[in-house]
Amino acid sequence: MSTSDRRMSRREAIAAGVATAIAATHSGAVLAAAGAGKTAVAGTAAAINTRAIPATGERLPVVGLGTNNYSPVTAEERAARRAVIEQLPKLGGSVIDTAPAYRQSETVLGELMAEIGNRDQIFLASKVTAPDGDRVRGVMMLEESFRRLRTARIDLMQVHNLSGVDVMMPVLADWKEAGRIRYVGITTSSAPQYPEMLAAMRTHALDFVQVDYGIANRGAADEILPLAKERGQAVLINMPFGGRRDGNIFRHVAGKALPDWAREIEAASWAQFFLKYVVSHPAVTCAITGMTKVAHLEDNLGALRGPLPDASYRKRMEALWDNEIMAGETA
Repeated sequence: MSTSDRRMSRREAIAAGVATAIAATHSGAVLAAAGAGKTAVAGTAAAINTRAIPATGERLPVVGLGTNNYSPVTAEERAARRAVIEQLPKLGGSVIDTAPAYRQSETVLGELMAEIGNRDQIFLASKVTAPDGDRVRGVMMLEESFRRLRTARIDLMQVHNLSGVDVMMPVLADWKEAGRIRYVGITTSSAPQYPEMLAAMRTHALDFVQVDYGIANRGAADEILPLAKERGQAVLINMPFGGRRDGNIFRHVAGKALPDWAREIEAASWAQFFLKYVVSHPAVTCAITGMTKVAHLEDNLGALRGPLPDASYRKRMEALWDNEIMAGETA
């Protein structure tokens, strides 16, 4: 599917969701997920859904920003990304996830946060690798990330795709003790790496893990999410909408209206429906999704408000996806 096709699918999906938008005064039962809470945010109309980081109790909004596509090539693209970074905390968000592997994303983020002056409102996460177990290269990458991001402290530093976990975790622990890093973690977005991820989760003192998960990709719920819950590790979710590699899930619902029962969780679009499924898992702390336009930011951050699904409602969502949306395509 081309980029333009993906964008059209998203627009169509939002339009279909808006057509069935529900009133914020819905009086149905609240479906609160275990561990979820509400946090008041200055300047916003309603309290937002948050989750606590198990290691400290610090609460994060349950939807954040992924920046794999934050290397603008035109002034217009840069302005659009600047608007997203500026509006994110104003709409109740705070988490931004980036990586040196995301081309110019760290540099662009550093510039934009400095221009806007909102670094202190951002929970900033980045990543590091140690290819071939090269500790020196890993340390150099860390220093470069701080320079590009123009910050003295990074909230979360993660070993990207498990590249050099055993080498880098002692380094990250030292930097955490020195106050340059607040939390440490590891990431993957690939099911073949799950066994290695599970082993690292059991071996290292991790504050966070990051893994791929969504209504169309539930493999992490088998072992990784339960183990994170058991060991008190916060969970960031990448690719909640499928992403480029697995195929954006909005193409499956383009032109389809939300089910009437979406009003029970105050989901006004398919994006909010899908995100509320992800963040209602009891182990999940925050789902990060790519947003390069304010319209998508506003839509996705709608999932910060209103009820979250309970276990029985989540089953209903899965049945809709499996037995109606996907089954209908193969019938």
